[in-house]
Amino acid sequence: MVERTTTMERPVTDPGQDTAEQQQPARTAERDPAGPGISGACATGLIVTLVLGGLTALPPLSMDMYLPALPEVTGALHSPAATVQLTLTACLMGMALGQLVVGPMSDKWGRRRPLLAGMVVYVLATAACALAPTAGLLIGCRLVQGLAGAAGIVIARAVVRDLYDGVAMARFFSTLMLISGVAPVVAPLIGGQILRLTDWRGVFVVLTAVGVLLTLAVWRFLHETLPPEKRQAGGLGAALRAMGALLADRVFTGYMLAGGFAFAALFAYISASPFVIQDIYGASPQTFSLLFGLNSVGLVLVGQINGKLLVGRVSLDKALAVGLTVIALAAVALLLMASGAFGKAGLAPVAGGLFVLMSAMGLAMPNTNAQALMRSRDAAGSASALLGTSTFLLGALASPLVGIAGEGTAVPMATVQLVCALAAAACFLGLCRPWQRSG
Repeated sequence: MVERTTTMERPVTDPGQDTAEQQQPARTAERDPAGPGISGACATGLIVTLVLGGLTALPPLSMDMYLPALPEVTGALHSPAATVQLTLTACLMGMALGQLVVGPMSDKWGRRRPLLAGMVVYVLATAACALAPTAGLLIGCRLVQGLAGAAGIVIARAVVRDLYDGVAMARFFSTLMLISGVAPVVAPLIGGQILRLTDWRGVFVVLTAVGVLLTLAVWRFLHETLPPEKRQAGGLGAALRAMGALLADRVFTGYMLAGGFAFAALFAYISASPFVIQDIYGASPQTFSLLFGLNSVGLVLVGQINGKLLVGRVSLDKALAVGLTVIALAAVALLLMASGAFGKAGLAPVAGGLFVLMSAMGLAMPNTNAQALMRSRDAAGSASALLGTSTFLLGALASPLVGIAGEGTAVPMATVQLVCALAAAACFLGLCRPWQRSG
């Protein structure tokens, strides 16, 4: 086993401790005494970094590859658009609820076993989606797919927390964003090309194959990162107490909600854009896929600017504040265009507004995750579960609202995005109160 090179063996910080102190760079530590199978060096190994990136890419792979097929599914299954959008909501709800179970399990039994079990179920559920004969069964299969896929999301974040702290953790989250960000770039493109060759069921066949490959990679390359002596004892009661302690931390809850509402604004775009871009503005599935991929490139680029240039030079709170501000301004512009304040807006300006909004997520998402996870060391799985659950639940609630006024207007999408952006800013300012903790 390779020797540990960059671990964060720091004591748990007091919830009220200055953020500036929490953001100090990583310290070098000796070999982890946990024995075989525990490798902190896996954090810097390229293959394992790619595996963690693949696990965090499960949400965009599971949803974005399917997006170009949404209009086709409505016809194939003889269901209205609102019903078909519930297939996205079901997957998102599953990912939210599944994390509440898997996160504490990983604190008790380690990261590896719950992750492998979840990946196997994910593969089976995705294969069942490809065979679903009705919209109701597809929604049910997507729910199970989300429940199982939650293992990859929550445990990937917990592994990062096992191995990193402070500035180093924020930088690694930005690196993961580069890797996982490839998924939303290529997923709609792949989905659009699959639709040229087959129907929407072929999308789930490809997702099944991706799940199999990722499961094999986890089994082969991802070693355990939580040694037995650091695992939590107790059952459900202990898990609930750990989560309760985290929620009682006002700052943790502020970052959790700020990140959740920011993601809800993003998911309003994910859920509504296939209909807005294709049905309202008449773009083809391939054009929609190209625009979606371009927006994802913007998110990845801003995420890398955050990780490579800003982190360590600018406080995480300042970068987060800029990101939330830009998201809100972009949502205002989209609402004005959708409501006709500037006359009849074409595809280009609307696509530009969506590009700015999605790119700003590169500042919001990694910094909320890093700041929240720095509030917990001994219960990283539970903290990751709360972060993921709130994120996906808020996203799932935003999804049905974007179609509340029908498929012929983008006003609901822009309205939901603006409300979520303002809510994220309110949670950040009202609960995190960064000016009280600036060093």
